Amino acid sequence: MQTQSRTQSTETGRLNIQPLTGAMGAEIDGIRLNDLNDETFAAIQNALYQYGAIFFRDQDFTHEEQIAFARRFGELEVHPIVNGLEAHPEIIKVLKPAGDSATFGTGWHSDNSFFERPSLGSVLYGVTIPPQGGDTLFANQYLAYETLSDGLKQTLDGMIAIHTAGPAYTSETAKEKYAGKTPISYRWSDSVHAEVEHPVVRTHPATGRKALYVNQMFTQRFKGWSERESRPLLEYLFEHSCKPDFCCRFRWQPKSVAIWDNRCVQHYALDDYQQYERLLYRVTITGEHPEPRSGE
Repeated sequence: MQTQSRTQSTETGRLNIQPLTGAMGAEIDGIRLNDLNDETFAAIQNALYQYGAIFFRDQDFTHEEQIAFARRFGELEVHPIVNGLEAHPEIIKVLKPAGDSATFGTGWHSDNSFFERPSLGSVLYGVTIPPQGGDTLFANQYLAYETLSDGLKQTLDGMIAIHTAGPAYTSETAKEKYAGKTPISYRWSDSVHAEVEHPVVRTHPATGRKALYVNQMFTQRFKGWSERESRPLLEYLFEHSCKPDFCCRFRWQPKSVAIWDNRCVQHYALDDYQQYERLLYRVTITGEHPEPRSGE
């Protein structure tokens, strides 16, 4: 990911791109996401590939417009566990009431890595935002891989990791959600305990770059290794993958939109705003089967 500030011209005007950090992330202004021609959308998609996560202010999305915009990236997911809106099952209402602790996405993770086809990315729209707190952190997994030693790269290249939703979706806070008495509710699915295999180092289909692909929320062990054998190396990779040097931080405002590339980025929703309400709407795009390191 490159972080040089630039302005790109399209038929609809100027696309102003301001990088957030030296590692990743950029804010983009000068456009309306619910009114894009194909050229401008292609520029947005290229910016996503370049910066990993991109952010927009002062957007007005109806549910239908958010779905239509996200669908330009690909097929949309209906989550097998987390309930979506009744009228729009593709949209998850991410509501944290005032006085409650946040319990959704509060840990470093790659969305739905326990799917056979993990999420390509998400479009998250902010509606009610606390006056402070509730930021989202993002971490560049290209850098996480590229900064490993040559010896560890050789060890990891070709390795397979086992991912499952089990621990995250059977925790004490998760159990409450199955009862339907919480703002974000779950329904039981066999996918909770299913295990899937993905390469530890995956190649991005659009950029051809290699990214580390393990996360503390869903990665349980390496294929052919026991959990006890896997734990020391996984713990090292979990810590390494989200070093501050690899990260950017997005401060939400009402009508902000965040889009991230789940194939090369992890994220973390901070829980530091207990006294305030926070409401966002998330639409997630279906991805492809992760490919291993080029040349494998």
